[in-house]
Amino acid sequence: MAKIVIDPISRIEGHLKIEVVVENGVVKDAHSSGTLFRGFEIFMKGHHPLDAQHYTQRICGVCPVSHGVTSVLNLDSALGVAGQIPDNGRIIRNLIQGANYVQSHILHFYHLAALDYVDVTAAADYTGNDLGLLKVKKFIERALSANDLAMLGPFWPRYEGDYRLSKAVNQKATADYVKALDMRRLAHEMATIFFGRIPHGPGLTAGGVTQGPTDLNIEQFRTKLKILRDFTDNVYIPDVIAVAEAYSDHFDQGFGCGKVLSYGVFDLDSNADLTKRRRVLPNGVADANLNLTAFNPQFITEDVKYGWFDSSSGHPSGTDTIDNHNKSGAYSWLKAPRYNGEVHEVGPLPRVLVAYLAGDPTVQQMVNDTLGHFGAGPSALFSTLGRHAARALECKIVADAMDKWLDELKVGDPWNVPIEIPDSAEGMGLWEAPRGALGHWISIKNGVIDRYQCVVPSTWNCSPRDDRDQPGAIEQSLIGAKVRDEENPFEVVRIVRAFDPCLACAVHLVRPNGDTIGEYRIA
Repeated sequence: MAKIVIDPISRIEGHLKIEVVVENGVVKDAHSSGTLFRGFEIFMKGHHPLDAQHYTQRICGVCPVSHGVTSVLNLDSALGVAGQIPDNGRIIRNLIQGANYVQSHILHFYHLAALDYVDVTAAADYTGNDLGLLKVKKFIERALSANDLAMLGPFWPRYEGDYRLSKAVNQKATADYVKALDMRRLAHEMATIFFGRIPHGPGLTAGGVTQGPTDLNIEQFRTKLKILRDFTDNVYIPDVIAVAEAYSDHFDQGFGCGKVLSYGVFDLDSNADLTKRRRVLPNGVADANLNLTAFNPQFITEDVKYGWFDSSSGHPSGTDTIDNHNKSGAYSWLKAPRYNGEVHEVGPLPRVLVAYLAGDPTVQQMVNDTLGHFGAGPSALFSTLGRHAARALECKIVADAMDKWLDELKVGDPWNVPIEIPDSAEGMGLWEAPRGALGHWISIKNGVIDRYQCVVPSTWNCSPRDDRDQPGAIEQSLIGAKVRDEENPFEVVRIVRAFDPCLACAVHLVRPNGDTIGEYRIA
């Protein structure tokens, strides 16, 4: 019996420690540990409520838009304007979030996960004219001539021994890796048209958004979107299928907890009750037997038995965050969110599966056509490759939807409504970041924030064991996995990265003259 410790897992957002115990080539036990403390819930107390959407965007540098939208939904609820958001405001929020989804999904596949499958050394002896591949070839040559493999990051260090794609496919995928950098830049530029800047933009506000549509900004957005839709249809999805054809055994790896949860995302109306609001990807709870049930936010709890916290377990609207790094038996800075007392996975897999089971014909056809190529049904989504497939298909769903939303904008119509800050109120924002279900809860007293709680996607997926000792979603995905080479545990990192964990973002404090004061990494 051997213990494999990977600390930190590279090519994810933030710092995550994974420990697995392997016996006879099978993972018998697993622990997932978040190793940084966030603390936003503590320092936001006493601030003006409208500061919330600006502060919470700083939780993450990759998905700030999701925190921003969730926070303004939370404030809409607390300020009593959730049912009054103008169509332009609702649609522009969707467009800002949609641009972030496309950027994040391309980032995840090409620049975080694909290097577990694609052998970039195939570019070392490339003799063609592709500029991207030639740049990678020169990048490798510089490192080798300097005899410094550290210069090869992010391509090195890496595990060895299980790269199965042909040389031609490896070279194409490496060229697409370079193209994907341009696509991410384009998606960022698209978001800034309505968001103002990326990351951490000023374009969102309680009651709507801060700028409305014009003929010019609609056309600018559509021009960039056309290029991204073409890349998604003709490069991203075909590359995911090419990888799946070579690693089809990974449809049998990483099953997980077998239960999924979606809050729903991309509003189609402004119903004051978020649980009844129509969304492109609806809310719901489903399982691997393809049963779909209604979602009830009152069933959400956070357990703290194995987290470094002294606060109590319970619903996020009534609990606090009190840290204690010396707590005996704890092993993570993450709490353990549960739905109705059970472990649930969140992310693209849950969103696509819930939409599929809810009867969305477009989603059903896309899932059936893609998984049918491998002789599999929708239950195959519960796997390492299934998570990648769901993310790629969702990228197309969102990109196609954005083109339609642009047609629904009305130049000259309002894009926000007036707001007033109450002396006391409570609110709830439920949304979906690219990585999964995201919830914010606020209590306002004496006109300032009295309590704020954020339950983020990777808290669900990367959680430690809960008060009933149930392992978290990633921990359950690892238990039972086959590991062919303990020195090169590809299977472990492939399973973990398929969840797209997001543990932290980096913040630097500098003086006006540019001198570094300190560097802080916030989970």
